[in-house]
Amino acid sequence: MTNILHVTGLQRSFVQGDVTIDVLRDVNLTVGSGEIVALLGPSGSGKSTLLQAVGLLEGGFAGSIEIAGKEAAKLDAHGRTLVRRDQLGFVYQFHHLLPDFNATENVVLPQLIKDKTRAEADARAAALLTALGLGHRLTHRPSQLSGGEQQRVAVARALANRPALVLADEPTGNLDEATADIVLAEFLRLVRDEGSAALVATHNERIAAKMDRVVRLHEGRLA
Repeated sequence: MTNILHVTGLQRSFVQGDVTIDVLRDVNLTVGSGEIVALLGPSGSGKSTLLQAVGLLEGGFAGSIEIAGKEAAKLDAHGRTLVRRDQLGFVYQFHHLLPDFNATENVVLPQLIKDKTRAEADARAAALLTALGLGHRLTHRPSQLSGGEQQRVAVARALANRPALVLADEPTGNLDEATADIVLAEFLRLVRDEGSAALVATHNERIAAKMDRVVRLHEGRLA
């Protein structure tokens, strides 16, 4: 299995006055191609910080992050932007959809940024949304969609550019349990169908058990 993500010796600390807080401590992690890994830990354990590091969303980290064969430390700002655009997809606890754009348009936009034609982007968006059960909601804006439907659009948007790795931070955390189970099942099915890998942060043991593998983060260390 080819490693899509390879993290070695990752560390992150914050200084508050005279106190140094170690958020991540010598984290080593691999995610293979097509593998879905649960990152399990309680609130405050460093899950979101680890996802931000892997997503190349902020600096200040020590250690190595390699994504699809590219070492982040060797990339300039433009190179990191290209990795985020071409290799990564993001799903957050809150959907962060653009309110003035309909479901299709929200999934089309990241594809246009990657220089897809509008026709190609429309077709891809319609296919993903239909696969997620939203074929009848393509022209609805976020305010016209339920919470579960909004999160399905967010999932489609994350997969629009066929990323090698999807990073999901409590992707069903804002949903009731029944809706969360449906959305999670659809998310996992679609990620597998698309052939992407995924790293999914959660505090929920029941959700983590649905993944291919579970790694546990406690006080900044992986177990």
